[in-house]
Amino acid sequence: MHKIAVAGTGYVGLVAGVCFAEMGHNVVCVDIDVKKVKLMESGTSPIYEKDLEELMQKNYNAGRLQYTTDYTSAYQDADAIFIGVGTPEQSDGSADLSYIATVARQIAESIEKDCLVVVKSTVPVGTNDKVEQFIHDFLVNDVRVEVASNPEFLAQGSAVHDTLHAERIIIGTESEWAEDILMKIYEPFDLPIVSVNRRSAEMIKYASNDFLALKISYMNDIANLCELVGANIQDVAKGMSFDERIGSKFLNAGIGFGGSCFPKDTKALEHIASQHGYELRTVKAAIDVNKDQKTMLYKKARNRLITFSGLKVAVLGLTFKPGTDDLREAASLENVPLLLEQGADIYAYDPVGADNFAKVFPEGLNEKGNITYVDHIEDALKDANVCFIFTEWGEVKAVTPVTYKELMKTPLVYDGRNIYSVSDMKDVGVEYHSIGRESATRVDPKESKENE
Repeated sequence: MHKIAVAGTGYVGLVAGVCFAEMGHNVVCVDIDVKKVKLMESGTSPIYEKDLEELMQKNYNAGRLQYTTDYTSAYQDADAIFIGVGTPEQSDGSADLSYIATVARQIAESIEKDCLVVVKSTVPVGTNDKVEQFIHDFLVNDVRVEVASNPEFLAQGSAVHDTLHAERIIIGTESEWAEDILMKIYEPFDLPIVSVNRRSAEMIKYASNDFLALKISYMNDIANLCELVGANIQDVAKGMSFDERIGSKFLNAGIGFGGSCFPKDTKALEHIASQHGYELRTVKAAIDVNKDQKTMLYKKARNRLITFSGLKVAVLGLTFKPGTDDLREAASLENVPLLLEQGADIYAYDPVGADNFAKVFPEGLNEKGNITYVDHIEDALKDANVCFIFTEWGEVKAVTPVTYKELMKTPLVYDGRNIYSVSDMKDVGVEYHSIGRESATRVDPKESKENE
């Protein structure tokens, strides 16, 4: 087994480190935040992720997993150092590589034996060439060091499972020595490994994520047309899914994609292309469609209501997807400010994301409106004039159509995730608007029975 150091304890770094330890490697995770390190040593995960805390505690107690702020001791005798720090989006859409550079220099000044540096962070094509040169520029000791690319493909909410049961492992190396080390590190995982050169590995990451983003935006575009021509996007998606060339995944229409990957990676690849004088027209279109999609329901509701001033607005779901407390690029971040500016009295529910959201929009008066965070969906719906569904949490999906009718002052629901059947909502007397399907106008069930 190998001695592995992991730089960064965000989604990428922490999950990777814990899973390497689970496979029997000796792992030390490095972070600059002392409080975060102490939190992890206590067995508490700094991020909400299924099964992560359990494996953290198991491998820490077994002595295979450590946490530290002392990068020198962590790096000096490591067989491999995995870099999993953030590469946030800059104003021009490019990736900020400053965190990568900082870690690279720390590695160069710390390592005392031959070492493979593995970049798991998503970086522009050609970055690993520069990282390797950067390390050599600052290298203190006469040791062999190479850089490899090993992009991650985990999805938040299922990151541990996605790492331990990945469909494939991508490794990008420039020597048999580097390839052999990575092959042996991943041998206990018993997963398919695709070995390519560094630049191809870097491109695989972008090409994969952007393809999925394209698929989502395409379905949202078709959904918008479905509404205009009277088709049902769910029926259309079902018919498409039987074609093996298309598949059934990522065909669900909604209010756009969010998270830490798709929005950032589409913009980054578009920026990379523009630097080379090339326009990625398909990716650009996906970005444009997604931007408009996020506020589509708000615009529909505003046309219906004229204003939100003085109305109680229920917001169900704040995170960009269920199973995570991550808010990055979440639809709620686009819509809540618009509602508050209109003077809405928002009652927001999210099973895990409310605390993070409150850091951006504190409870109480924000702009012209007010926001209150509730622990129960019923408290959000009670006497509400309108309801927006932004995240398809299981707790939200469990709410029955009749609950909206019984609790809301005006049963008016805008569903950004197509959770409910249009006919079910119509049958109980809820006015229901979703994506790519007909709307259900509010009909009193008693009246419909009398007409029968």
